[in-house]
Amino acid sequence: MPSAFTLDSRINSCRKGSTTWTVDRTDLPVNQFGTWNTSRIHDEDFSTEIQLHLQGIGKYVKAMDIVYYLDQANVKQRLGLARTVSHATAKRWMKVLGYRWTKTPRGQYIDGHERDDVVAYRQMTFLPRMAALETRTLTWSKEGEEEFGPRTHPADVLMWRQDETVFQAHDRRKQRWVHQSETATPEQKGEGASLMVSDFISADHGWLRSPDGTEHARELFRPGVGRDGYWSSSHFVQHMERAITIAQKHWPDKKHVFVVDNVNTHLKRPDGSLSALRMPMKVPKAERNWFVEVAVTNEQGHPMFGTDRKPMKKKIRMTHGWFRSITGVTYEQDLYFGEGDLRGPAHVFKGMAYILEERGFVNAHRMRAQCAKKFKDCPPGISNCCCRRTLYNQPDFANVKSELEIMCDRRGVELVVLPKFHPELNLIEQVWGNAKRTYRMSPPSSSEADLERNCLSSLEAVQLKTIRRYSNRALRFEDAYRIGLNGMEAAWVNKQYHGHRVIPEGILRQLDFPRALHN
Repeated sequence: MPSAFTLDSRINSCRKGSTTWTVDRTDLPVNQFGTWNTSRIHDEDFSTEIQLHLQGIGKYVKAMDIVYYLDQANVKQRLGLARTVSHATAKRWMKVLGYRWTKTPRGQYIDGHERDDVVAYRQMTFLPRMAALETRTLTWSKEGEEEFGPRTHPADVLMWRQDETVFQAHDRRKQRWVHQSETATPEQKGEGASLMVSDFISADHGWLRSPDGTEHARELFRPGVGRDGYWSSSHFVQHMERAITIAQKHWPDKKHVFVVDNVNTHLKRPDGSLSALRMPMKVPKAERNWFVEVAVTNEQGHPMFGTDRKPMKKKIRMTHGWFRSITGVTYEQDLYFGEGDLRGPAHVFKGMAYILEERGFVNAHRMRAQCAKKFKDCPPGISNCCCRRTLYNQPDFANVKSELEIMCDRRGVELVVLPKFHPELNLIEQVWGNAKRTYRMSPPSSSEADLERNCLSSLEAVQLKTIRRYSNRALRFEDAYRIGLNGMEAAWVNKQYHGHRVIPEGILRQLDFPRALHN
């Protein structure tokens, strides 16, 4: 009897379902298998508590942290659990919560990025200057096509970005699908031979080279003892001058602007230039006279090295300074005593006190040499708190041009120096990363010939359309800093609006949640 009843109910159910389906072809039966039990991790309150616990542990969390947490008596009582979960369940929950076992993603460096002097230069000098120049450059869409429309200025500026990078012979990709049967194999020790590349790039034309490709600005340098030596300021100035020659020859109707990183090799001043940072306060003894220590160079201007492989040094006199009197007359000032000067021996350094006294600071001998142990610890906003700070702010000391600036002025091009610790503002940094990704896919080799060939082919593989996208990315960072965002906020905004060239208006209203995460 029960079997007949079950069969009859199934027949009726099938008849009812077929009749319903005849009337409405979209009314199909639904299989409810697996829907009557759900995992606790899908409960919003439960999963929130687990996430808060993991966030409280820090960066290095693991699945067993969930197991241990749910095994606590007070937690089991509060959540209504009879026992904790297994390790396998905890690993599945980690995936549901959005965790993946992988390498930590790397972002931009923050050391010094928001330092007061760096931010001041970025906001007050670099960004206004770039804003004025960028109104006279071509603009590009995210597809790499030129954008047309009304312009306030003619597009007569051609901006070249410069940087250096190093390719290593043994630098290959580290992650791949590995079969379980594979075992460890012997490999070359170290990074192998290195090849440094210095080049210039623009969103308009790509790499700096002549239209027919016969001339190029790329410099290949093999650093190391017994090879090409070490890249120095003189190397870079000569490289820059060759790049200027190519740019002015093939685009004579353009105003060329060269953007370089804020590093020592780009900012080196001529030997003996004025600097107050190491000057003594008083007149030194004649046998211990004060001079400027500079590198010994060869005929090409490159540093020379001794048998101990250290740079050779020599001492020279610091150049003359200048100052203006109250009446506006400019005087040249020798920083060393002349013949017959009763204040000190001839050709001996005067000391900061006498140098300032000659400039009209009558109380210089009563001032301290330096406020604190470190020069940067002087009181902010005061320009004459001590002898060193006062001399540091004198016009002739403050406005010494670098060798690169002098050469650019002579050649009639404009030089822009990026803020320190801001690689995101230089599009060529992204180009290097793109090229190295391609390079790491090359077959392993220790040959320097293969190193150079693979390096050049990977650089040529970067498409102009991609370069223009990197340019727009750098422009978005500039725009983010202009509206007052810091480095972390600018990076977040750049990800949200990667299809734009500028940051949309009203973005500050959307930053409450990201700022809460960073605080």
